[in-house]
Amino acid sequence: MNSFQKIIIPVSIFIVSAFQVLLAQTANKIDWKEDLKIYKESLEQKHIDLYHSVSKDAFLSEWSKIYDNVDSLNDFDIILKLMRLTRRINDGHTAISLRNIPTHRFPFEIEFIEGQWYVTKTLKENEQILKTALESINGIPIDTVAKKISGVAQFVENEYSLKERTSSYLTTAELLFHLNLIDSRGNAKFSFRDNNRKLLTADLEAITNEQWEGSEVSKIDLTIPEIKKPTIDNANLWYTSISGTKAIYINFAGYPSFEEMQVFGAQLVSEIQEKQIKQVIIDMRDNGGGDLYVGTVLAYALNLADCIDWKKGVFVLTSNKTFSAATSNAALFKQLLNAKIVGQPTGSNPNGYQDMDSFTLPNSKLVITYSKRLFRLSPQENTALQPDIIINQQQHDFFMGIDSVLKELIHTF
Repeated sequence: MNSFQKIIIPVSIFIVSAFQVLLAQTANKIDWKEDLKIYKESLEQKHIDLYHSVSKDAFLSEWSKIYDNVDSLNDFDIILKLMRLTRRINDGHTAISLRNIPTHRFPFEIEFIEGQWYVTKTLKENEQILKTALESINGIPIDTVAKKISGVAQFVENEYSLKERTSSYLTTAELLFHLNLIDSRGNAKFSFRDNNRKLLTADLEAITNEQWEGSEVSKIDLTIPEIKKPTIDNANLWYTSISGTKAIYINFAGYPSFEEMQVFGAQLVSEIQEKQIKQVIIDMRDNGGGDLYVGTVLAYALNLADCIDWKKGVFVLTSNKTFSAATSNAALFKQLLNAKIVGQPTGSNPNGYQDMDSFTLPNSKLVITYSKRLFRLSPQENTALQPDIIINQQQHDFFMGIDSVLKELIHTF
């Protein structure tokens, strides 16, 4: 028999009045008709090939339905319809960004591991739910919630980024409310299952993204004992030797400037040559993109190190979070460095519409992103960059804080 434990988790920093200025229609109504015209005309003008997947007739037909009915819709419902329409363009860089919209979120993050949505980060005061599996929101099974959220999730390029983006949007209060998944934009009841199969219920209040970023949190940092993170200035780009091996680990989670990568590459190669490193691991699993050409500077630098086993000693780690330029660089590293791709398929396609730019609608302030270029970096069309060696995060390792991908890979050295 399941045991039930109820946890009531207040968030003292929640301000009720903040929800009174959300996106409902007010006396100062947004001129959506002007914004919709600019949305359509700007995408047609700026996107490299707007109708590469959806026909122009189908796109304009759906756009017209929104345009003709704006007076009967509230602001967020219009945004949801635009999100669905923009998804039909079918490239991960053309999207509706909510960064200018005052949304709120529930205070935790989740990741899909072995078929379940596990909490990987939460407020320090709520750490009881860390490592638990999210089962329902307001009594609605999480699979039902995820299916609804996946229909409006943005920056989706393939089935892998769909899963990743769904997890990131699943805690957005306004989306859950306007999709009729919760009754209030300010709070909801969540059910979690811990590793001992005990059910935990939590009444959580939504907070702003700024409050979330400024709060003390508890989170899961997966690692292995052979890798010790050095004291660094840039948390997104660093390297360290892997103890007990002749290998070096490069954490490439974000892009620096061109000049910073040149300095980093020179220091890295000096370390590799000094220690006569044989294997190189480039970890791009958390890299969401940046400047493709900065990534090639890293490849250029590594190519100068003759001590590396260039036949079978270079590995690039990817995941469903690897996106945009990170996917492109991973594909290029496979070609330029004879690297093996390890982990999960990427969230974007190496052959596809990329090089993102944006414009802002003048009345709603909604940000629209779009693709300016078409890249072809793989012989495989319309698919993610697929791993040469598939390794997924294992549930039992997750509970122990162990990185399954790194653990399995270095055991082959």
